[in-house]
Amino acid sequence: MKRTVPIAILFISGLFMIVQYLVPHYRVNDAAGVIQQWAIIITAAATVLGVANLIRVSLDQALTKKQDWMYKWVILVALVVTAVSGIFWGVEPGTFCNDMIYFNFYTPMASTMYASLAFFIASAAFRAFRVRSWQAWLLALTAVIVMLGRVPFGRLLWGDFPSLVDWIMNVPNTVAQRAILIGAAMGAVSTGLKMIFGIERSWLGGSE
Repeated sequence: MKRTVPIAILFISGLFMIVQYLVPHYRVNDAAGVIQQWAIIITAAATVLGVANLIRVSLDQALTKKQDWMYKWVILVALVVTAVSGIFWGVEPGTFCNDMIYFNFYTPMASTMYASLAFFIASAAFRAFRVRSWQAWLLALTAVIVMLGRVPFGRLLWGDFPSLVDWIMNVPNTVAQRAILIGAAMGAVSTGLKMIFGIERSWLGGSE
């Protein structure tokens, strides 16, 4: 029953999500809408459980002084302060939660994190540009053209560099991005169908 009931619920819910696009009947749409509302409620409950588990794990590691236990106290304090200020004073502009916590703490730290990622991206690009095949040559040549077309020095070398870069970004790059999106969508559909029909059961906690 622990596996049959979740698989049955997933099959019925997934079937309604698919059928609502194939059968334009108001009863089917209403049933699908109810299922979506249930999904929202379950997601909210799962969020509460996730926060409770985060508190439990972080508090245990902080009290037992495990590795990086100081950061666990930072997580707990930030969680409590943000939750209390948001619940009692709201999250609208002008409140402590919005102005002080979000704009003065969260936004600068998020910007710092993304800025630090630039160094890792540069390192990965350097490794990728080690030309060892014609695909690597094509990647390196395209990258050089795009970089030259985005800086004033490239325009000084050749006035049509920006136009060439725009063509590369709008035609070959768009085609490649759409191909990747189509492949990812087909993979998601395949995984979803396997879950709906009970073929993929790893989400139940095992492969059987």
